[in-house]
Amino acid sequence: MSFFSVIAKQVKTHPSLIPLFVFIGGGATMSMLYLTRLALKNPDVSWDRTNNPEPWNKMEPNQQYKLFAVNMDYSELKKDRPDF
Repeated sequence: MSFFSVIAKQVKTHPSLIPLFVFIGGGATMSMLYLTRLALKNPDVSWDRTNNPEPWNKMEPNQQYKLFAVNMDYSELKKDRPDF
């Protein structure tokens, strides 16, 4: 018996488990998508150390890398740090 056949059998006998499977599956999917976004978009993560060893130094001051900014307009920020 495969894993999915066991789940299908449980859902047929207990249909009240359907919302549980939907929300657990949705939560797992959203958490994996968020971890993927962090791994690809965060300047603290360096996948290519030979061509870009310090990706945080190449961030422009008006570049938004956070997923959600409450009261921050990144397009109006001025450069306040030196070039390295």
